[in-house]
Amino acid sequence: MRRDTPFRIASMTKPVLAAAALMLAEDDRIDLEEPIAKVLPELAAPRVLRRLDGPLDDTVEAVRPITVADLLTFTCGFGQVMDGDRFDPPFPIVDAWRDLGLIMSDPYPRNQHDPDEWIRRLGTLPLMRQPGETWMYNAGTLVLGVLLARAADQPLDELLHERVLAPLGMTGTAFWLPAERAAELPAYYMSAGDERRDSGPDLWSTPPIFPSGSGGLISTADDYLAFGRLLLSGGVAGGTRLLSEQSVAAMTRNHLTPAQIEGAGSLLGGEGWGYGMCVTATGRYGWSGGFGTDWFNDPAEDLTVILLSQVSDLLWNGALQEFSRLAYAAD
Repeated sequence: MRRDTPFRIASMTKPVLAAAALMLAEDDRIDLEEPIAKVLPELAAPRVLRRLDGPLDDTVEAVRPITVADLLTFTCGFGQVMDGDRFDPPFPIVDAWRDLGLIMSDPYPRNQHDPDEWIRRLGTLPLMRQPGETWMYNAGTLVLGVLLARAADQPLDELLHERVLAPLGMTGTAFWLPAERAAELPAYYMSAGDERRDSGPDLWSTPPIFPSGSGGLISTADDYLAFGRLLLSGGVAGGTRLLSEQSVAAMTRNHLTPAQIEGAGSLLGGEGWGYGMCVTATGRYGWSGGFGTDWFNDPAEDLTVILLSQVSDLLWNGALQEFSRLAYAAD
C-alpha cells in the first residue's frame, strides 16, 4: 500500500455524481423539480406495480412524474428490493431486470448495455413504488448518470472529469485506469479471506460501456480527501468556488420523512438521506462503498474521515464503527 494506491470505491461514487448534478443545476442545464422525462423520454409514462411481489402487468398509473430530485434522494420508485432479511428476492420485477441485464444492485460484473440501450430497457418495466413514496437504494444514481450525460451532451466520464475531478486535482480518479495503474489495485476479498478475482485489473484497464454513477469509480486517499474538503468548505477549493453554499447544504441535509427512513431498513440504520449520501441527526454525512471503503465529513469537528480497503466484511463486522471511534479520538 502506498499513499497513491488506487481503490475501487463503489458507492462512494454516488456523492461525486450528486455534486456534478448540483453543478449542472446551478448552470440551469437541469432543474431538480422538473420531470426526468424532459431528458429521458423513455421514462415519460411509468406504470407502477400494484404489489411489489405481483405480476408485471398488474399496475396502476403513477400519481406524478419522476423528478431529478427523486433520483438524488432515491425516491424514484425503483431500486433494491428488501424483503425482511432478503435482498432482491425472486419477485417478478427482480427477475425481469435481471433478465434484461440491467445490473441494478452490484457494481460488478459491469453492465454490457450502453446508456441509451440501458435506459430503453428500464423504460419497459413498471416502477416498484410510486414516485416520491419510498426510499429504494441504488437505481436512482444509475438513472441520474444517464440523465446528466444527456443534459450536458457529453459522456459521463468526461462530464465528471471536467466539472469535478480536474478542478479538484483528482488525477487518480476515473472509471478505468491505464493497465500499469490498474495492476496496482489491491486484491478484493469478502468473507473469511476468500479472494475474489471477479473484479481484477483486467476489468479496470478498459473504458466501461456503461459508466456507473452508482458505483463505477476508482480513487485514491488524497483524491477523495480533496472531494470531502470541497463539501466541508462549503463548495470552495483552492480559492475557487465550484458549488454554492446552498447546493452543498441541499446535498448534506436530510430529505426523507420519518416513515421513509423507517422503511429503508438496515441500509440506512435509522439515519437520513441527502443527495447521494447518508445524513445523521448530528449533521455528519457521507457514505460507504461495497468493496470495503468509507467516508464521512463531520462539520462540527471540521473532520474528514476516509477508510480505504478492499475487504467487504468491514461494512458489517464492526470495523467502520471502531475506525470512526479511533478517528475522533485522534482528532
